Amino acid sequence: MAIETDFLIIGSGLAGLNAALRLAREGRVVVLSKKHAGESNTAYAQGGLASVMAEEDSFESHARDTLEAGADLCRPSVVNTIVAEGPNAVERLISHGVNFDSGSHGFDLTREGGHRNRRILHAQDITGREIDRALRQAVSQHDQITVLADHMAIDLISQRMADAPKRRCAGAYVLHSRSQEVMTITAKATLLATGGAGKVYLYTSNPDVSTGDGVAMAYRAGATIANMEFFQFHPTCLYHPHAKSFLISEALRGEGGILRRQDGDPFMQGVHPMADLAPRDIVARAIDREMKRTGDDHVCLDMTAHSPAFIANRFPNIHSACLALGIDMARAAIPVVPAAHYMCGGVRSTVRGQTAVEGLWVAGESGCTGLHGANRLASNSLLEAAVVSEWAAEDMSGYAEEMKLPKSVREWDSGKAITPDEQVVVSHNWDELRRTMWNYVGIVRSDKRLERAYKRIQMLQEEIHDYYWSFRLTPDLVELRNLATVGQLIIGCAQQRRESRGLHYNIDTPTRGSESVYETTAKRVSQNEALWSTEPVDLT
Repeated sequence: MAIETDFLIIGSGLAGLNAALRLAREGRVVVLSKKHAGESNTAYAQGGLASVMAEEDSFESHARDTLEAGADLCRPSVVNTIVAEGPNAVERLISHGVNFDSGSHGFDLTREGGHRNRRILHAQDITGREIDRALRQAVSQHDQITVLADHMAIDLISQRMADAPKRRCAGAYVLHSRSQEVMTITAKATLLATGGAGKVYLYTSNPDVSTGDGVAMAYRAGATIANMEFFQFHPTCLYHPHAKSFLISEALRGEGGILRRQDGDPFMQGVHPMADLAPRDIVARAIDREMKRTGDDHVCLDMTAHSPAFIANRFPNIHSACLALGIDMARAAIPVVPAAHYMCGGVRSTVRGQTAVEGLWVAGESGCTGLHGANRLASNSLLEAAVVSEWAAEDMSGYAEEMKLPKSVREWDSGKAITPDEQVVVSHNWDELRRTMWNYVGIVRSDKRLERAYKRIQMLQEEIHDYYWSFRLTPDLVELRNLATVGQLIIGCAQQRRESRGLHYNIDTPTRGSESVYETTAKRVSQNEALWSTEPVDLT
């Protein structure tokens, strides 16, 4: 089966749906959703969207907070540009039907870690769900947009351009998850909006769809991948055997929540001037350190200074989820632990989402614009997704006007692949990969741990490669292949960084380097080999 379209969007979160609404003015749009529409990282975002909306706030203050959280690795020009576009992005989302909470003097703005001012727009504690609802509803009203649920991209289609040695992205090969049939979708322009890769780690706040597909596909297509060592661990995920991947929003600490050891003593006051509202990398390492020092399996987040009515009204989703597990957060502290949360690196792109591959754009968590640097400031993720996806769509529209659909594209060939008689190899490798990453490439790293992890990931990749080309594709196998690639990129970039900065902490190089500030990059050379390099960052 083959489909032709003007624009192909891989991913159905904020970045993908927002771009689709912009592109629908110019032509036909196909949006791929791995699961059902609405299953994305966006839908799980609790806290909110950061933007300067109050008179007492300023773009300069927001930019300064972003730069400080990013450990001096953000690109200032990108930071200033995206921060300044925040109010316009908010207005566009409102025009699409998003309802942010309001107060007596406009928006009900709150604070999160690393922010000096109240600038977080939210919809109670289900902000992402509200954004997802509104955008999906708006998309459903466009006859130019087709959303294909249960369809996942396998690989990008690369085609040589006429009269030039350069190759361009011409769409993607796509697997229907239920029928396991592969189709070919050709497009004039393609956007990667596949979200993060939290499932590369054993413990994560991310949903099951977060398997780094966009980064892996772009890497195989020849794009430059940058700063993958900076994987953010959210400090506070709910610690309970029946609470799978449930996040306890940073907004709780923005409203006065206090982190305590199990004996009740607070521990953040002497760690950072902002104490419990310090940037996430600092808080996550502090929790990790306390757990290792005490031997405890979790720490506690105390909200009991607030009234039950305030908690129920401000955090209804978190409050009800905790109650269902026997935790009354109005009367007892919440048990929490860090978990893999956000990928600050990704496919290198401009602030308008352009990648090194012709015809390919990226927006949202899959991309690396330079906004986040070595550590993302809380709630800047939804801001970046909203801004960059809009600008990427504008560029894609102009590009598509000059391009024609490819005349012929090679159909997917399964070769001699057969249906696997058992899935134990896939499940075993999946588990080993995630445990290896958690044990050796987590919050605290070392040279020896990284070396061990890299060698093991290489062996896993060889096993996965043989299995991939021997058997018919399944969603689990495609995701496993992508996760192994992402793991390799995280480890390789970590090995290139000979210092500790932001989210990357190595006990063998525990201090920040005094030399020039640099990014780590990777480009594919062969099946299991990459060209690793470091590049200085322009801080002007």
